Amino acid sequence: MKTILGIALALISFQFISAQGLQGAWERSTTNEEGIKIKHVAIIADGFFSEAFFEEPSGKFLGTMGGSFKTENNVFQRTYEFSTPNTELVGSKENFTLIIGGDQLRLGETTWTRVDDGSPGDLAGAWLISGRKQDGEIVKRDTSGPRKTMKILSGTRFQWIAFNTETKQFMGTGGGTYTTVDGKYTENIGFFSRDDSRVGASLEFNYELVDGDWHHSGLSSKGQPIYEVWSKRTP
Repeated sequence: MKTILGIALALISFQFISAQGLQGAWERSTTNEEGIKIKHVAIIADGFFSEAFFEEPSGKFLGTMGGSFKTENNVFQRTYEFSTPNTELVGSKENFTLIIGGDQLRLGETTWTRVDDGSPGDLAGAWLISGRKQDGEIVKRDTSGPRKTMKILSGTRFQWIAFNTETKQFMGTGGGTYTTVDGKYTENIGFFSRDDSRVGASLEFNYELVDGDWHHSGLSSKGQPIYEVWSKRTP
């Protein structure tokens, strides 16, 4: 009887949580055949999700997938926009049974533990790069095409991904933890698909929210000055 009651309470809880209650970062760990621990980090924000997995503690990048999602009853349906393990998933939908209780999230056969609920960082959400400053002026960029650079953030975790939904091409990704303090946005790199040697580095930028857009400036990982504008992404 207690087991049945527990399941019923979990499902009732889900009805109140819905997609909003999933916001934030989640993680789980597995071990590969060589005995190496693999960390999986998922970020859910604004109707979009990403999952990255990498060796721990080295940060060696292994793969990523993500896209948009919606929930209905106890089903989590995701539509893939990028997937390094299987590019044929791009454009397809996949359903998972969803149960959530406390800090535990059950998606299909996997169990995730909550890292944060979208706070305390100021930049939680899904963003698309929409402009760059060139010769002192902001040059806008079309975000409606298949070629996208998205940055998705929870309250403490971030991941950027460059991909093309039309060609199913994946161009690169990186992520880790971040902070926003006194106008300074600091990234601590936990994985980087293009160069594992960057793992452990910290990069500090200036940030400002202007009319809902995120203005991001400073020096890139290569030491080059950058000024980017990011706009919130909507499903």
